[in-house]
Amino acid sequence: MKILIRNGRVVDPASGRDERADLAIAGGRIVGIGSVGSEFAADRTIDATGCVVAPGLVDLAARLREPGHEHEGMLESELNAAAAGGVTSLVCPPDTDPTLDEPGLVEMLKFRARKLSRCRLFPLGALTRGLAGEVLTEMAELTAAGCVGFSQAEVAVRDTQVLMRALQYASTFGYAVWLRPQDGWLGKGVAASGAVATRLGLSGVPVAAETIALQTIIELVRATGARVHLCRLSSAAGVALVRQAKAEGLPITADVSINSLHLTDVDIGFFNPAMRLTPPLRQGADREALRSALADGTIDALVSDHTPVDADAKNLPFGEAEPGATGLELLLSLALKWGADAGLSLPATLSRVTSEPVRVLGDALGSLVSSAGRLVEGGVADVCVFDPATTWSVAPDQLRSQGRHTPFAFDATGMALPGRVKATLVAGTLAHQAR
Repeated sequence: MKILIRNGRVVDPASGRDERADLAIAGGRIVGIGSVGSEFAADRTIDATGCVVAPGLVDLAARLREPGHEHEGMLESELNAAAAGGVTSLVCPPDTDPTLDEPGLVEMLKFRARKLSRCRLFPLGALTRGLAGEVLTEMAELTAAGCVGFSQAEVAVRDTQVLMRALQYASTFGYAVWLRPQDGWLGKGVAASGAVATRLGLSGVPVAAETIALQTIIELVRATGARVHLCRLSSAAGVALVRQAKAEGLPITADVSINSLHLTDVDIGFFNPAMRLTPPLRQGADREALRSALADGTIDALVSDHTPVDADAKNLPFGEAEPGATGLELLLSLALKWGADAGLSLPATLSRVTSEPVRVLGDALGSLVSSAGRLVEGGVADVCVFDPATTWSVAPDQLRSQGRHTPFAFDATGMALPGRVKATLVAGTLAHQAR
């Protein structure tokens, strides 16, 4: 199908393009940007007057809950949520049930996602079998099946020797390892250590749980040369360690979640289970350090940390509630809000959810979608059209995700969010169009 997107503000952070232009799509690829001649006979025209035409968003952390947790999210519902949020590519961790430690499971998941044609899916394979932290998986076979890296999800590898061998193997073959830095013994609490947790009587997770794990990871990267992506930093001290490691030239990248970027432990209020998140919400100084680090490039990407949770698991006392929140439909708006607060340009803001996540993924994307996160003639037509002037409030019952719990629900924060997605295209196919 030939599609013409007319009269939009075309913003491509990767190339610096920011101009009013038309965008022509044919055969799943962008065939023209600028003034499209009358010889281009479009089958469908999208009027983008007053809207921004940007690359489709790339989310590096989204749980789809399938297989094994279908009561919390189905592949179809969560990919619909991705399309509604302008997300055209996402990375999912391996903590499904069964764990993504066998090539057949990875191939099945990718096949089902392709059939739905809503969003590109890039799975992470399990670093160790069953995420038990004992035996390494067959990384070569999982890579051949479509894994873009290897992760332990939320499960720490307590045996440092196992972790070192994993990084040595990954370094030898050029694989990326994705780790959330949290000590397996210190990270068992339900809220960030501090005055709020003490006042509420909640078990705490100290900053040291993150920094001890980070120091171990950094030392092992220094010893092995492995490429490591650090998932969802949460503390100012963690940011300082990553900044120092990057200054040293170590092959490390990092991301932060929309939750840690905008909220603090004070938002827990009177035991609001919607604020039960992993990593836990920390203090205001940590949030400000994370916001600054994302702005200056110490943190490379912003992620939704989409983790749908069903009502039975969430509507419990805070310490018993399952951690997690829906986020795919909020990623763009919360990125725009952060960018406006930080005084960044629109291209700089969008880069944290488009071109920078693609840079983190690197060659793992493959040649077919090497132009993901960009708008370039001849490149894949993954496009997000949004109205930056529209504001909206999060009403959980209107979300497309099967998980309706979010800390950004209007009744919890009173927060009005900027930017509303009007259309999302994946490889030139209209995956979402607002009514």
